[in-house]
Amino acid sequence: MGSEGDAVPDTDVAIVGAGAAGLSLAHRLAGSVAGLRTPSAVLLDAPPGPLRPPPRTWCYWTAGPGRFDAAVRDEWQRLRVRPRTGAPIEGDIAPLRYRMIRSDDFERLVARNLAHTSNVRRLEAIVEAVEDVPGGAHVHLRDSRGRARVLSARWVFDSRPLGELPAARTTMLQCFHGWFVRTARPVFDPAVVELMDFRTPQPAHGLSFGYVLPTGPCEALVEYTEFSPVALAPERHEAAVRHYADEVLRLGERQVLATETGIIPMTDGLFPRQTGASVFRIGAAGGATRPATGYTFAGLQRQTRAIADALRRGRRPVPPPAHRMRSRAMDAVLLRALDSGRANGPELFSRLFTHVPMERLLRFLDGDTRLHEDVSIGLRTPVRPMLRSALELRSLPRRPFDLATPPRPPAPSATAPPPAPDASAPHLPPMETP
Repeated sequence: MGSEGDAVPDTDVAIVGAGAAGLSLAHRLAGSVAGLRTPSAVLLDAPPGPLRPPPRTWCYWTAGPGRFDAAVRDEWQRLRVRPRTGAPIEGDIAPLRYRMIRSDDFERLVARNLAHTSNVRRLEAIVEAVEDVPGGAHVHLRDSRGRARVLSARWVFDSRPLGELPAARTTMLQCFHGWFVRTARPVFDPAVVELMDFRTPQPAHGLSFGYVLPTGPCEALVEYTEFSPVALAPERHEAAVRHYADEVLRLGERQVLATETGIIPMTDGLFPRQTGASVFRIGAAGGATRPATGYTFAGLQRQTRAIADALRRGRRPVPPPAHRMRSRAMDAVLLRALDSGRANGPELFSRLFTHVPMERLLRFLDGDTRLHEDVSIGLRTPVRPMLRSALELRSLPRRPFDLATPPRPPAPSATAPPPAPDASAPHLPPMETP
Protein backbone atom coordinates (compact mmCIF):
# COMPACT_ATOMS: atom_id res chain seq x y z
CA MET A 1 0.00 0.00 0.00
CA GLY A 2 1.48 3.32 -1.01
CA SER A 3 4.76 4.13 -2.64
CA GLU A 4 7.94 5.62 -1.28
CA GLY A 5 6.52 9.09 -1.89
CA ASP A 6 3.53 8.27 0.33
CA ALA A 7 5.66 7.55 3.39
CA VAL A 8 5.73 9.89 6.36
CA PRO A 9 8.97 10.44 8.31
CA ASP A 10 10.25 7.47 10.25
CA THR A 11 9.85 7.41 14.02
CA ASP A 12 11.12 5.36 16.92
CA VAL A 13 7.63 4.83 18.33
CA ALA A 14 4.15 4.77 16.78
CA ILE A 15 1.25 4.96 19.23
CA VAL A 16 -2.01 3.83 17.67
CA GLY A 17 -5.08 5.32 19.32
CA ALA A 18 -5.43 8.40 21.51
CA GLY A 19 -7.52 7.03 24.35
CA ALA A 20 -6.29 6.88 27.92
CA ALA A 21 -3.46 4.44 27.12
CA GLY A 22 -2.20 6.20 24.00
CA LEU A 23 -2.35 9.65 25.58
CA SER A 24 -0.61 8.41 28.71
CA LEU A 25 2.27 6.87 26.79
CA ALA A 26 2.67 10.00 24.63
CA HIS A 27 2.73 12.14 27.78
CA ARG A 28 5.40 9.97 29.40
CA LEU A 29 7.60 10.03 26.28
CA ALA A 30 7.35 13.79 25.72
CA GLY A 31 10.47 15.79 26.46
CA SER A 32 13.90 14.74 27.61
CA VAL A 33 15.26 13.22 30.82
CA ALA A 34 18.85 13.90 31.79
CA GLY A 35 21.13 10.98 31.06
CA LEU A 36 18.49 8.98 29.18
CA ARG A 37 17.42 8.62 25.56
CA THR A 38 14.76 10.83 23.97
CA PRO A 39 12.83 8.63 21.53
CA SER A 40 10.77 10.20 18.75
CA ALA A 41 7.11 9.24 18.70
CA VAL A 42 3.96 9.76 16.64
CA LEU A 43 0.55 9.59 18.29
CA LEU A 44 -2.00 8.43 15.70
CA ASP A 45 -5.51 9.65 16.46
CA ALA A 46 -8.64 8.95 14.40
CA PRO A 47 -10.13 12.10 12.85
CA PRO A 48 -13.46 13.36 14.26
CA GLY A 49 -16.17 10.86 13.38
CA PRO A 50 -17.42 7.41 14.36
CA LEU A 51 -13.94 5.98 15.02
CA ARG A 52 -13.18 8.58 17.69
CA PRO A 53 -14.81 7.66 21.01
CA PRO A 54 -17.13 10.15 22.73
CA PRO A 55 -16.14 11.90 25.97
CA ARG A 56 -15.92 9.51 28.89
CA THR A 57 -14.95 9.36 32.56
CA TRP A 58 -12.00 7.54 34.11
CA CYS A 59 -11.73 6.89 37.85
CA TYR A 60 -8.94 5.52 40.00
CA TRP A 61 -7.57 5.80 43.52
CA THR A 62 -4.10 6.81 44.59
CA ALA A 63 -2.19 8.37 47.46
CA GLY A 64 -0.33 11.65 47.18
CA PRO A 65 0.27 13.80 44.11
CA GLY A 66 0.23 12.24 40.65
CA ARG A 67 1.36 12.94 37.11
CA PHE A 68 -2.13 13.85 35.88
CA ASP A 69 -3.41 15.91 38.81
CA ALA A 70 -4.02 18.92 36.56
CA ALA A 71 -6.69 16.92 34.73
CA VAL A 72 -8.49 15.68 37.85
CA ARG A 73 -12.04 17.05 37.81
CA ASP A 74 -12.83 16.05 41.39
CA GLU A 75 -11.66 13.77 44.18
CA TRP A 76 -13.11 12.22 47.33
CA GLN A 77 -11.84 10.65 50.55
CA ARG A 78 -15.07 8.94 51.64
CA LEU A 79 -16.92 6.09 49.92
CA ARG A 80 -20.31 4.54 50.61
CA VAL A 81 -21.73 1.12 49.76
CA ARG A 82 -25.45 0.45 50.19
CA PRO A 83 -26.60 -3.15 50.68
CA ARG A 84 -29.99 -4.16 49.32
CA THR A 85 -31.42 -3.70 52.82
CA GLY A 86 -30.07 -2.29 56.04
CA ALA A 87 -27.74 0.54 56.92
CA PRO A 88 -25.21 1.92 54.40
CA ILE A 89 -21.51 1.22 54.87
CA GLU A 90 -19.37 4.35 54.77
CA GLY A 91 -15.64 4.70 55.24
CA ASP A 92 -12.61 6.94 54.95
CA ILE A 93 -9.99 5.73 52.46
CA ALA A 94 -7.12 7.98 53.61
CA PRO A 95 -4.34 8.22 52.58
CA LEU A 96 -5.98 7.30 49.27
CA ARG A 97 -8.14 9.61 47.20
CA TYR A 98 -10.77 8.47 44.72
CA ARG A 99 -10.20 10.63 41.64
CA MET A 100 -12.22 11.38 38.53
CA ILE A 101 -10.78 12.50 35.20
CA ARG A 102 -12.89 13.49 32.21
CA SER A 103 -11.32 12.51 28.89
CA ASP A 104 -11.64 16.06 27.50
CA ASP A 105 -9.56 17.42 30.40
CA PHE A 106 -7.00 14.66 29.97
CA GLU A 107 -6.66 15.36 26.25
CA ARG A 108 -6.14 19.07 26.92
CA LEU A 109 -3.44 18.31 29.50
CA VAL A 110 -1.56 16.07 27.07
CA ALA A 111 -2.01 18.54 24.19
CA ARG A 112 -0.45 21.34 26.25
CA ASN A 113 2.44 19.07 27.11
CA LEU A 114 3.05 17.99 23.50
CA ALA A 115 2.90 21.60 22.30
CA HIS A 116 6.08 22.32 24.27
CA THR A 117 8.05 19.28 23.11
CA SER A 118 9.57 18.36 19.77
CA ASN A 119 10.03 14.60 20.05
CA VAL A 120 6.32 13.61 20.13
CA ARG A 121 3.82 14.76 17.53
CA ARG A 122 0.16 13.99 16.95
CA LEU A 123 -1.22 12.95 13.58
CA GLU A 124 -4.87 12.53 12.63
CA ALA A 125 -5.25 9.41 10.51
CA ILE A 126 -7.19 6.17 10.20
CA VAL A 127 -4.93 3.18 10.80
CA GLU A 128 -5.84 0.42 8.36
CA ALA A 129 -3.14 -2.15 9.12
CA VAL A 130 0.02 -2.69 11.14
CA GLU A 131 2.65 -4.84 9.40
CA ASP A 132 5.66 -6.44 11.05
CA VAL A 133 8.81 -5.93 8.96
CA PRO A 134 12.46 -6.71 9.67
CA GLY A 135 13.74 -4.31 12.30
CA GLY A 136 10.39 -2.67 12.99
CA ALA A 137 6.87 -2.22 11.63
CA HIS A 138 4.93 -0.35 8.97
CA VAL A 139 1.72 1.39 9.94
CA HIS A 140 -0.57 1.69 6.93
CA LEU A 141 -2.86 4.64 7.35
CA ARG A 142 -5.17 7.04 5.58
CA ASP A 143 -4.73 10.68 6.47
CA SER A 144 -7.42 13.33 6.93
CA ARG A 145 -7.40 13.98 3.16
CA GLY A 146 -7.99 10.32 2.36
CA ARG A 147 -4.44 9.70 1.09
CA ALA A 148 -2.79 6.33 1.77
CA ARG A 149 0.40 6.76 3.79
CA VAL A 150 2.96 4.50 5.44
CA LEU A 151 4.60 5.26 8.77
CA SER A 152 7.78 3.30 9.54
CA ALA A 153 8.47 2.75 13.24
CA ARG A 154 10.89 0.73 15.30
CA TRP A 155 8.13 -0.04 17.84
CA VAL A 156 4.34 0.11 17.61
CA PHE A 157 1.98 0.28 20.59
CA ASP A 158 -1.62 -0.38 19.61
CA SER A 159 -4.35 0.70 22.05
CA ARG A 160 -7.38 0.29 19.77
CA PRO A 161 -10.27 -1.73 21.22
CA LEU A 162 -10.39 -5.36 20.22
CA GLY A 163 -12.99 -6.59 17.77
CA GLU A 164 -13.32 -9.88 19.64
CA LEU A 165 -12.43 -11.15 23.08
CA PRO A 166 -9.87 -13.88 23.82
CA ALA A 167 -11.10 -17.36 24.70
CA ALA A 168 -11.92 -17.62 28.39
CA ARG A 169 -13.43 -19.87 31.02
CA THR A 170 -15.67 -17.04 32.22
CA THR A 171 -16.71 -13.83 30.48
CA MET A 172 -19.18 -11.26 31.72
CA LEU A 173 -19.85 -7.77 30.42
CA GLN A 174 -19.96 -4.75 32.69
CA CYS A 175 -22.52 -2.52 30.99
CA PHE A 176 -22.94 1.00 32.34
CA HIS A 177 -25.01 4.03 31.40
CA GLY A 178 -24.81 7.33 33.20
CA TRP A 179 -26.43 10.73 33.36
CA PHE A 180 -24.67 13.95 34.29
CA VAL A 181 -27.52 15.60 36.15
CA ARG A 182 -28.37 18.92 37.76
CA THR A 183 -31.16 18.87 40.31
CA ALA A 184 -33.49 21.65 41.41
CA ARG A 185 -32.69 21.06 45.09
CA PRO A 186 -29.55 19.92 46.91
CA VAL A 187 -29.77 16.11 47.08
CA PHE A 188 -26.12 14.98 46.87
CA ASP A 189 -23.41 14.87 49.52
CA PRO A 190 -20.36 16.27 47.67
CA ALA A 191 -17.99 14.59 50.15
CA VAL A 192 -19.05 10.97 49.54
CA VAL A 193 -19.03 8.71 46.48
CA GLU A 194 -21.81 6.13 46.23
CA LEU A 195 -19.51 3.38 45.01
CA MET A 196 -22.03 0.52 44.89
CA ASP A 197 -25.73 0.99 45.62
CA PHE A 198 -27.42 -2.42 45.47
CA ARG A 199 -30.95 -1.05 45.94
CA THR A 200 -31.39 -1.38 42.17
CA PRO A 201 -33.60 -4.22 40.82
CA GLN A 202 -31.34 -7.26 40.52
CA PRO A 203 -31.27 -9.23 37.23
CA ALA A 204 -31.83 -12.98 37.19
CA HIS A 205 -28.24 -13.51 36.03
CA GLY A 206 -25.36 -11.33 37.25
CA LEU A 207 -25.83 -8.26 39.43
CA SER A 208 -26.54 -4.55 39.21
CA PHE A 209 -25.82 -1.44 41.25
CA GLY A 210 -26.03 2.33 41.14
CA TYR A 211 -23.00 4.61 41.19
CA VAL A 212 -22.94 8.31 42.07
CA LEU A 213 -20.03 10.73 41.68
CA PRO A 214 -21.21 14.01 43.25
CA THR A 215 -19.49 17.18 42.05
CA GLY A 216 -21.74 19.48 44.08
CA PRO A 217 -24.96 19.47 46.13
CA CYS A 218 -26.99 19.64 42.91
CA GLU A 219 -24.63 18.05 40.36
CA ALA A 220 -23.46 14.47 39.91
CA LEU A 221 -22.75 11.63 37.53
CA VAL A 222 -25.51 9.08 38.22
CA GLU A 223 -24.91 5.66 36.70
CA TYR A 224 -26.56 2.28 36.44
CA THR A 225 -24.16 -0.68 36.09
CA GLU A 226 -25.00 -4.32 35.36
CA PHE A 227 -22.77 -7.38 35.16
CA SER A 228 -24.37 -9.51 32.46
CA PRO A 229 -23.59 -12.21 29.87
CA VAL A 230 -25.00 -9.92 27.18
CA ALA A 231 -24.75 -6.23 26.33
CA LEU A 232 -27.84 -4.33 27.40
CA ALA A 233 -29.90 -2.67 24.69
CA PRO A 234 -29.93 1.16 24.84
CA GLU A 235 -33.63 1.29 25.78
CA ARG A 236 -33.10 -1.01 28.75
CA HIS A 237 -30.09 0.98 29.91
CA GLU A 238 -32.00 4.25 29.71
CA ALA A 239 -34.95 2.77 31.58
CA ALA A 240 -32.65 1.38 34.28
CA VAL A 241 -30.82 4.65 35.00
CA ARG A 242 -34.14 6.52 34.96
CA HIS A 243 -35.54 4.07 37.51
CA TYR A 244 -32.46 4.50 39.70
CA ALA A 245 -32.56 8.31 39.52
CA ASP A 246 -36.31 8.69 40.03
CA GLU A 247 -37.39 5.70 42.14
CA VAL A 248 -34.29 4.88 44.20
CA LEU A 249 -32.49 8.21 44.62
CA ARG A 250 -35.70 10.23 44.25
CA LEU A 251 -33.87 13.19 42.73
CA GLY A 252 -37.06 15.07 41.94
CA GLU A 253 -36.90 17.78 39.33
CA ARG A 254 -33.67 17.30 37.37
CA GLN A 255 -31.96 18.13 34.11
CA VAL A 256 -29.79 15.65 32.19
CA LEU A 257 -26.80 17.61 30.90
CA ALA A 258 -24.97 14.74 29.16
CA THR A 259 -24.79 10.96 29.08
CA GLU A 260 -22.12 8.28 28.81
CA THR A 261 -22.34 4.59 28.00
CA GLY A 262 -19.80 1.79 27.91
CA ILE A 263 -19.16 -1.93 27.96
CA ILE A 264 -16.20 -3.38 29.85
CA PRO A 265 -15.38 -7.08 29.39
CA MET A 266 -14.78 -8.87 32.69
CA THR A 267 -12.96 -12.02 31.66
CA ASP A 268 -10.26 -14.44 32.68
CA GLY A 269 -9.18 -14.62 29.03
CA LEU A 270 -5.51 -14.04 28.29
CA PHE A 271 -4.87 -10.80 26.38
CA PRO A 272 -1.71 -11.07 24.23
CA ARG A 273 0.48 -8.04 24.85
CA GLN A 274 2.67 -8.77 21.82
CA THR A 275 1.34 -9.40 18.31
CA GLY A 276 4.59 -9.10 16.36
CA ALA A 277 8.32 -8.75 16.87
CA SER A 278 7.91 -4.98 17.19
CA VAL A 279 4.16 -4.64 17.77
CA PHE A 280 2.51 -4.56 21.18
CA ARG A 281 -0.93 -3.97 22.66
CA ILE A 282 -1.49 -1.62 25.55
CA GLY A 283 -4.42 -0.46 27.66
CA ALA A 284 -7.61 -2.50 27.79
CA ALA A 285 -6.55 -4.33 24.60
CA GLY A 286 -3.36 -5.35 26.41
CA GLY A 287 -5.04 -6.66 29.55
CA ALA A 288 -4.93 -3.47 31.64
CA THR A 289 -8.53 -3.89 32.83
CA ARG A 290 -8.86 -5.54 36.24
CA PRO A 291 -11.18 -8.49 35.50
CA ALA A 292 -13.13 -8.37 38.76
CA THR A 293 -13.82 -4.63 38.80
CA GLY A 294 -13.52 -3.19 35.28
CA TYR A 295 -11.13 -0.45 36.42
CA THR A 296 -8.46 0.21 33.80
CA PHE A 297 -6.76 3.56 34.39
CA ALA A 298 -4.34 2.44 37.12
CA GLY A 299 -3.33 -0.71 35.23
CA LEU A 300 -2.54 1.12 32.01
CA GLN A 301 -0.46 3.64 33.96
CA ARG A 302 1.72 0.80 35.23
CA GLN A 303 2.11 -0.43 31.66
CA THR A 304 2.93 2.93 30.06
CA ARG A 305 5.31 3.90 32.85
CA ALA A 306 7.32 0.70 32.33
CA ILE A 307 7.29 1.09 28.53
CA ALA A 308 8.51 4.69 28.65
CA ASP A 309 11.27 3.77 31.09
CA ALA A 310 12.43 0.87 28.88
CA LEU A 311 12.48 3.07 25.76
CA ARG A 312 14.49 5.78 27.46
CA ARG A 313 17.00 3.21 28.74
CA GLY A 314 17.34 1.47 25.37
CA ARG A 315 15.72 -1.79 26.51
CA ARG A 316 13.16 -3.90 24.70
CA PRO A 317 9.85 -2.21 25.62
CA VAL A 318 7.61 -5.22 26.22
CA PRO A 319 4.50 -4.09 28.16
CA PRO A 320 4.42 -5.83 31.54
CA PRO A 321 1.29 -7.53 32.88
CA ALA A 322 -0.89 -4.82 34.40
CA HIS A 323 -1.96 -7.12 37.25
CA ARG A 324 -0.14 -9.76 39.25
CA MET A 325 -0.75 -13.44 38.56
CA ARG A 326 -2.18 -13.91 42.06
CA SER A 327 -4.67 -11.09 41.49
CA ARG A 328 -5.76 -12.53 38.15
CA ALA A 329 -6.21 -15.98 39.69
CA MET A 330 -8.43 -14.60 42.46
CA ASP A 331 -10.42 -12.62 39.89
CA ALA A 332 -11.00 -15.78 37.86
CA VAL A 333 -12.48 -17.50 40.91
CA LEU A 334 -14.71 -14.53 41.72
CA LEU A 335 -15.98 -14.23 38.15
CA ARG A 336 -16.79 -17.93 38.05
CA ALA A 337 -18.64 -17.75 41.36
CA LEU A 338 -20.70 -14.78 40.16
CA ASP A 339 -21.41 -16.16 36.69
CA SER A 340 -22.43 -19.58 38.02
CA GLY A 341 -24.79 -18.01 40.55
CA ARG A 342 -23.06 -19.71 43.48
CA ALA A 343 -22.19 -16.35 45.00
CA ASN A 344 -24.76 -13.61 45.49
CA GLY A 345 -23.02 -10.49 44.17
CA PRO A 346 -24.70 -7.81 46.30
CA GLU A 347 -24.25 -9.88 49.46
CA LEU A 348 -20.63 -10.72 48.66
CA PHE A 349 -19.52 -7.13 48.02
CA SER A 350 -21.57 -5.74 50.92
CA ARG A 351 -19.95 -8.28 53.24
CA LEU A 352 -16.47 -7.38 52.06
CA PHE A 353 -17.00 -3.67 52.60
CA THR A 354 -18.53 -4.35 56.01
CA HIS A 355 -15.67 -6.45 57.35
CA VAL A 356 -12.60 -5.05 55.53
CA PRO A 357 -11.37 -1.45 55.95
CA MET A 358 -12.10 0.41 52.73
CA GLU A 359 -8.53 1.58 52.24
CA ARG A 360 -7.25 -2.00 52.47
CA LEU A 361 -9.96 -3.30 50.17
CA LEU A 362 -9.12 -0.69 47.53
CA ARG A 363 -5.44 -1.64 47.76
CA PHE A 364 -6.50 -5.27 47.32
CA LEU A 365 -8.54 -4.38 44.23
CA ASP A 366 -5.47 -2.62 42.83
CA GLY A 367 -3.18 -5.60 43.56
CA ASP A 368 -1.24 -3.69 46.23
CA THR A 369 -1.75 -6.03 49.21
CA ARG A 370 0.49 -8.72 50.66
CA LEU A 371 -0.31 -12.42 50.68
CA HIS A 372 -1.54 -12.50 54.28
CA GLU A 373 -3.88 -9.58 53.53
CA ASP A 374 -5.21 -11.37 50.45
CA VAL A 375 -5.89 -14.50 52.52
CA SER A 376 -7.63 -12.44 55.21
CA ILE A 377 -9.86 -10.76 52.64
CA GLY A 378 -10.58 -14.06 50.88
CA LEU A 379 -11.87 -15.51 54.16
CA ARG A 380 -14.50 -12.75 54.22
CA THR A 381 -16.06 -14.14 51.04
CA PRO A 382 -18.43 -17.16 51.00
CA VAL A 383 -15.69 -19.76 51.29
CA ARG A 384 -17.55 -22.86 50.09
CA PRO A 385 -18.86 -21.35 46.79
CA MET A 386 -15.47 -19.76 46.12
CA LEU A 387 -13.60 -23.00 46.81
CA ARG A 388 -15.95 -24.96 44.54
CA SER A 389 -15.45 -22.37 41.78
CA ALA A 390 -11.67 -22.53 42.19
CA LEU A 391 -11.67 -26.32 41.87
CA GLU A 392 -13.99 -26.18 38.87
CA LEU A 393 -11.72 -23.79 36.97
CA ARG A 394 -9.04 -26.45 36.67
CA SER A 395 -11.23 -28.53 34.35
CA LEU A 396 -13.00 -25.81 32.39
CA PRO A 397 -11.90 -25.22 28.78
CA ARG A 398 -11.32 -21.74 27.45
CA ARG A 399 -14.02 -20.98 24.90
CA PRO A 400 -14.44 -18.10 22.44
CA PHE A 401 -16.98 -15.48 23.49
CA ASP A 402 -19.37 -14.79 20.64
CA LEU A 403 -20.49 -11.21 21.00
CA ALA A 404 -23.40 -11.73 18.62
CA THR A 405 -24.80 -14.87 20.25
CA PRO A 406 -23.64 -15.12 23.89
CA PRO A 407 -23.75 -18.56 25.46
CA ARG A 408 -26.39 -17.94 28.13
CA PRO A 409 -28.81 -15.04 27.72
CA PRO A 410 -30.34 -13.93 31.03
CA ALA A 411 -33.90 -14.88 31.85
CA PRO A 412 -36.33 -12.01 32.53
CA SER A 413 -36.51 -11.03 36.19
CA ALA A 414 -39.69 -10.05 37.95
CA THR A 415 -37.95 -7.09 39.58
CA ALA A 416 -35.60 -5.98 36.82
CA PRO A 417 -36.46 -3.52 34.04
CA PRO A 418 -37.78 -5.48 31.03
CA PRO A 419 -35.14 -6.36 28.41
CA ALA A 420 -35.36 -4.86 24.98
CA PRO A 421 -36.42 -7.20 22.13
CA ASP A 422 -32.89 -7.22 20.73
CA ALA A 423 -30.17 -7.50 23.37
CA SER A 424 -27.42 -8.73 21.07
CA ALA A 425 -24.04 -7.16 21.64
CA PRO A 426 -22.62 -4.73 19.10
CA HIS A 427 -18.95 -4.30 18.31
CA LEU A 428 -17.33 -3.43 21.61
CA PRO A 429 -16.94 0.30 22.25
CA PRO A 430 -13.80 1.65 23.90
CA MET A 431 -13.09 -0.35 27.05
CA GLU A 432 -12.31 2.20 29.71
CA THR A 433 -12.81 2.83 33.36
CA PRO A 434 -16.38 3.26 34.55
